[in-house]
Amino acid sequence: MTVSFAPLEGITGWVFRSAHHDMFPGLDSYYTPFWAPTPDTPLAGRGLADVLPEHNEGVPLVPQLLTNRAESFLPAARMLRDLGYREVNLNLGCPSGTVVSKKKGSGFLSLPRQLEEFFTEVFSADLDLRISVKTRVGLTSPEEWPALLELYNRFPICELTVHPRIRQDFYREPVRRETFAYAVEHTKLPLCYNGDLNTVQDCRELSAAFPTVNHLMLGRGLIANPALARELSGGPALNKTELRTFHDRLLADYQATLSGPRPVLGKMKELWFYLSASFLGAEKPLKGIRKARDLTAYAAAADAVFRDCELCPGSGTFGRI
Repeated sequence: MTVSFAPLEGITGWVFRSAHHDMFPGLDSYYTPFWAPTPDTPLAGRGLADVLPEHNEGVPLVPQLLTNRAESFLPAARMLRDLGYREVNLNLGCPSGTVVSKKKGSGFLSLPRQLEEFFTEVFSADLDLRISVKTRVGLTSPEEWPALLELYNRFPICELTVHPRIRQDFYREPVRRETFAYAVEHTKLPLCYNGDLNTVQDCRELSAAFPTVNHLMLGRGLIANPALARELSGGPALNKTELRTFHDRLLADYQATLSGPRPVLGKMKELWFYLSASFLGAEKPLKGIRKARDLTAYAAAADAVFRDCELCPGSGTFGRI
């Protein structure tokens, strides 16, 4: 089984990936949070920093781009190729309102003719680069999915990662497992499954349901339990000591790379949006994390979680802070 780390905006940047790869090795690939290139600025600033080879030493990385214009995609893809990457992923799944309003991410799914023209131009270019796609199964209705899949089938996509929700579902509604079953039956493209794989049991049930699919992309569950992929391969369960070490490594690395305490505090609170799902009886200290206005108050609240609360990955719900 191939296991990858999904891109999560604001969380899985290069600092997080480096720490995770060092402490919980074994993942087959990490996908970057998307970068939205323009023709004049293919990669710059945060996007460039996130993919620089010196920031990703030893990390098996697949950069992800978000665009609906071939003239933006192609220069960025060539820059990534020249940096040493051999695959680029196109984001056709982001449900954010600001993204969708620009007809990017899952918003691009509403323009099948333009999407076909995009693929035609991209795949006819001399890139010497594999192109994969991460997609939802429609914008407003799963009835859009058969036609979208037929469109994908006409192009040499190296892998199609399916998140079986429509845009309107965001991440709240249950995954539409039947749409992934349809893809298994109606495409010869290599498939990867992504969506609500938060525990070892979730992953094993998905694999049992679709035995021909050998690539799983884990996201929120892998942040809540950084050792999830290790457990899936038969390794030891996450323990509180190593989770505390991972937390402290991230805190120190963010302090070393970000400008000032406020962005560090923001990053750590984002992390606890997911980590909170792995602790029982943590409501009071989690409230302290949520209300912390400086790193001293934050550290005291985080100490209380690790000291007083039971670790039980997969037992809670996301977003308890």
